[in-house]
Amino acid sequence: MSASALFEERAAGAHRIGIATLNAPATLNGLSLEMVDALSARLDAWAADAGIALVLLRGAGEKAFCAGGDLHALYAGMREAGVGGGARVDPLAISAARGFFEREYRLDYRIHAYPKPILCWGQGIVMGGGIGLMAGASHRVVTETSRLAMPEIGIGLFPDVGGTWMLARAPGATGRFLALTGASIDAADAIHAGFADHAVAGARYEELLDALAATQWHADAGVNAARLDALLRDFALEGLAPGPLQRLRAQIDASCAGHSLDAAVAAIAETACDDPWWQRAQAALDRGCPSSIRLSWEIQRRASRLSLAEIFRLELIAALACAAHGDFFEGIRALLIDKDKAPRWNPATLADTAGDFIETFFTAPWPVGGHPLADLGEDDPQREALR
Repeated sequence: MSASALFEERAAGAHRIGIATLNAPATLNGLSLEMVDALSARLDAWAADAGIALVLLRGAGEKAFCAGGDLHALYAGMREAGVGGGARVDPLAISAARGFFEREYRLDYRIHAYPKPILCWGQGIVMGGGIGLMAGASHRVVTETSRLAMPEIGIGLFPDVGGTWMLARAPGATGRFLALTGASIDAADAIHAGFADHAVAGARYEELLDALAATQWHADAGVNAARLDALLRDFALEGLAPGPLQRLRAQIDASCAGHSLDAAVAAIAETACDDPWWQRAQAALDRGCPSSIRLSWEIQRRASRLSLAEIFRLELIAALACAAHGDFFEGIRALLIDKDKAPRWNPATLADTAGDFIETFFTAPWPVGGHPLADLGEDDPQREALR
């Protein structure tokens, strides 16, 4: 049985490059707890190693960097805790969800705060947990095959893993639209939305790796970040046409720029557009989980006044509430277990998710001071210096 994550080091002059590979191509490099723990330990070791100039994070195979978290394991853990049986379940009793989300979010935050450049090679599918790994990297690379999405409304969750931070900072109302519809975007739109920094042809990966090894790296991380930027500009993929997020920006902003979720949902549904991308987004919103739609909107609304660390703490509260409530369990059942694609959401309508109901998703299950991510930095990490 092969390791779920592989690590190697490549000589680069007087320094070395650390290469981390998610190694589960059969599941599109779905992020497991084993992967999370292995990545966390190795990133800590490389951060403390003065010989490592930068880290390259990639996925095995050509189809995906990472298509999301290990939903089968989360489903089994929720079922074991009694979720789906009709009785109320204490969020803290779902040990599988507690362990996975806490350690995943801690890893994602670690990447945001990493003291050395991290180049994330986001080829192919990048969704959910894959977005969480990629978002905090100092140098986020997409290729002509990249497809990025946060489709959690379809499984009873919400755009977590720091997605709240990223979507709230997307231009105009694009972040709200992507959260509500789970629409996927290509390389050009990923750069436009601020989800990626550079586009490189996928076929040039080995050439890029050779160039990284041939570069003279420095002891100063800021110098290395600038050199990496320059190298990636030399590899820039030219001629990317604007994707649908840019082409349909006027409709997106008109639909979602207001302060009312109900108005935004109605506007998206009622906007006549013959673009297949828009129509797929409309269909996804129509069949999405009502509590997830409300939660996605509400958590973004609160995000503007929170630091990154505070957002991760809020997302952990909301994710455990989703695990305990039952829609997350039901969404995985319908998509991956029974595969009937007919989830029975509860509540069944968006109107029934307003007010006191959605506020329960923001109630911490721990005593005051007991949040497991309380030790994350109080201020946002100073990562912009490496970008």
